[in-house]
Amino acid sequence: MSQHGDGVELETSIGYLLKEAASALRAAMEDALRPFGMTITHYSCLELLAQRPGLSNSELARGAFVSRQSMNTLLQALERDGSVIRPAQAPVGKVLPAQLTERGRRQIEQASAAVRAVELRMLSGLDETAQAETRRALRGLIQSLR
Repeated sequence: MSQHGDGVELETSIGYLLKEAASALRAAMEDALRPFGMTITHYSCLELLAQRPGLSNSELARGAFVSRQSMNTLLQALERDGSVIRPAQAPVGKVLPAQLTERGRRQIEQASAAVRAVELRMLSGLDETAQAETRRALRGLIQSLR
């Protein structure tokens, strides 16, 4: 029982454990991405574009869990360093679909391997069945809150 009456018992709180796991994952990913000069948002943007070329600023922001303004600033920086290209004018409406350049593809190949190693380390204590059950449970939690 919690010492705070109806408070949350941190040792058994799923929400607290998820936040702690997310924090540990973020720290490990930051360490893995640092040698590539990338932030997690930078990596997320490139990974999203590698898997879904032509996403808009808004779609990238949603996928990377950042504001549209933050993503726009990042995209401008990625364009300047030659990792991403966007058309000067929107082909339709106001959307400027982003694409990886060859430089961006090389960057994401290296960084993806480092991030995958972090994920494998995180999952190393779980067998295939436990991994599948964890994915199912997490998807269920997400669906319940949305």
